[in-house]
Amino acid sequence: AFENCWNLASITIPNSVNSIKDKAFSGCHSLTSITLPNSVDSIGWGAFSDCCNLTSMTIQNGITSIGKGSFVDCCSLTSITIPGSVDLIGEDAFKGCEDLVCVIIDNGVTSIGEGAFYDCTSLTSVYCKATTPPTGDYSMFSEDDYRYVSKPIGCKIYVPRNSVEAYKSAEGWKDYADDIVGYDF
Repeated sequence: AFENCWNLASITIPNSVNSIKDKAFSGCHSLTSITLPNSVDSIGWGAFSDCCNLTSMTIQNGITSIGKGSFVDCCSLTSITIPGSVDLIGEDAFKGCEDLVCVIIDNGVTSIGEGAFYDCTSLTSVYCKATTPPTGDYSMFSEDDYRYVSKPIGCKIYVPRNSVEAYKSAEGWKDYADDIVGYDF
């Protein structure tokens, strides 16, 4: 719909919209912030990919899935809160968001796709509130080293204090065992 609208700086999405379709705002380089209304329940594949000046994104409760590559290369995005209504964070959803420092994942998320936060090299804190570790992959919070080998970014992953051992032994999460810390939410 608005793909590659380089001059689009802001947009108000009406409550009548129930999904953001694939590539809807991809390549909108001037877009700096967006708030999705409660009526939106899904964000499609690559919906906001390559929105390099997007610094603020508000995802309201009501969204159930964040599609594959939804925010790939949104390099100015600094923080994101995933509400409890979200069940799935798709593969490569936030890949290459170089300025992303903090991610808050509410307790509704049951699955985090392969490479969801891959190459988010500024990421220092992930708060995952789910008591049961979401299904995940060894590359969720990784980057390539100089040999093109995937390795953990090294960010702290805060999980419910009583779930630390469950996370440290869960498939995908055990690769981040050294970075998993108990937290009282």
